[in-house]
Amino acid sequence: MGLELTGTINLSGVVFNQTWTSGGTHMRNNVLIADDDERIREIVRLYLEADGFVVSEAADGKQVLDLVRNHSIDLILLDLLMPEIDGWTVCKIIRKETQIPIIMLTAKGEENDRVLGFDLGADDYVVKPFSARELAARVKAVLRRLDVEQSSEHTITYQGLRIDRIRREVEVNGTSVQLTTKEFELLLCLVQDPGRIYSRDQLLNLVWEYDYCGDSRTVDTHVNRLRSKLDEQAGSSDFIQTVRGVGYKFELNGRSVKV
Repeated sequence: MGLELTGTINLSGVVFNQTWTSGGTHMRNNVLIADDDERIREIVRLYLEADGFVVSEAADGKQVLDLVRNHSIDLILLDLLMPEIDGWTVCKIIRKETQIPIIMLTAKGEENDRVLGFDLGADDYVVKPFSARELAARVKAVLRRLDVEQSSEHTITYQGLRIDRIRREVEVNGTSVQLTTKEFELLLCLVQDPGRIYSRDQLLNLVWEYDYCGDSRTVDTHVNRLRSKLDEQAGSSDFIQTVRGVGYKFELNGRSVKV
């Protein structure tokens, strides 16, 4: 049976004013809440546990790294302004070691801050104050993208590019390419419908799966980073092409994609 949460609380950073009954039916993913504000951790933990998540907590950057390195964590809610080691640095360190999804939590909502967060490898960026219910929905959306359906035909190959949809691995000319969750989802979206032109808004909706409050620079940033990583191994691969004034497409150039 799901747990019902009712109440109105307005903390510095969290708006908790909904009545919500969890479904409690998904796998028990372990979510790490990293914030130095104990009240925020408590409210977010209540929402996530009500929906069946296992929740770990960290009050500073050192604790985050220790938990990630020694426990099975499926997703991190990472506050940027933490003691010991700030969230920016923590995100950078984690991205060198693992591809665990990261949702950044911050009071800094400027466009440059959001772009920097995505540049460092964040999968989402939530500005305080935020709705705890919406945050829980975003957590589920990110994890849902990771639950790729098992299939006997799960590998996509094209001109030296190999994508394993189950293991979420990408190789170019036999060399592994490390992608963030969003970069992988963006590549998979484009390659599964080669030649189709996607607008930036379409890619935001398909890859992020909910209305994003930012702008098209989010897509541009991810495409540029994705291109850079692929081209580093393939040279001038031109896998992803820009359609000026419209968006992006995965170009076949007369070759075939094998799925």
